[in-house]
Amino acid sequence: MPYRKEQFDNNEFYHVILRAIDDNLIFKDINDYYRGIFSIYEFNNANPVTIQNRRRARESFKKKNRRPTSINFAEFVDDRDRLVDILAFCFMPNHVHLLLRQIKDDGLSKFMVKVGGGYGRYFNQRYQRKGYVFQNRFKSVHVEDDRQLEVVASYIFTNPIALIEPGFKEFGIRSHSVSEVGKFLEEYKWSSYPDSIGVKNFSSVTQREFLLEVMNGEVDLKDFVKNWIERKRDIAMYTDLFLE
Repeated sequence: MPYRKEQFDNNEFYHVILRAIDDNLIFKDINDYYRGIFSIYEFNNANPVTIQNRRRARESFKKKNRRPTSINFAEFVDDRDRLVDILAFCFMPNHVHLLLRQIKDDGLSKFMVKVGGGYGRYFNQRYQRKGYVFQNRFKSVHVEDDRQLEVVASYIFTNPIALIEPGFKEFGIRSHSVSEVGKFLEEYKWSSYPDSIGVKNFSSVTQREFLLEVMNGEVDLKDFVKNWIERKRDIAMYTDLFLE
């Protein structure tokens, strides 16, 4: 299971990456992605996760995150005792990026162990395989100030560009316009970017208030990401934050 021995501090922010062994695919179809999203929601809980409350949580999660014309979200009480705040996430075919704030002692490590073990069991059962799914240690880096927080969030949100623009991280966009890439990111379902700019996607998974405060709201966050796409602003100065 993914684990790190070092100490993480409460109320501090960390960029975390969880990568598959040998860069194998960990999300092979839409069902895997949905299960992964549910896993980071469900296992963000200091309480034991039993089969019964997993079923109950899954039903509540589905109701919270579907898109009906009308729904009373106050009906669905979130009774998790969260280990971390998830400010941002992005799922790629062979790895996961997370921007986390630890809110309980040892919460970040416990959360990552639960996610790695829980999703790993699902994946092995579904594909009739044995052994580890993820590398045995997740990578992390401390985010020290607001500027780094903005940069890490933008990096996480723009990670999917590599799916339509191979080499984006090295060369920028070459085959699409900035508006085309921006639209792609807004429609990329396996990321918290849509929720962060006001497009409902998986809104119950993340705690976005502090990030939006730092980035001066949804409009400025969207503009910051657009500038990142256009110029990959300051990327050379912050490579140590990206874990790639």
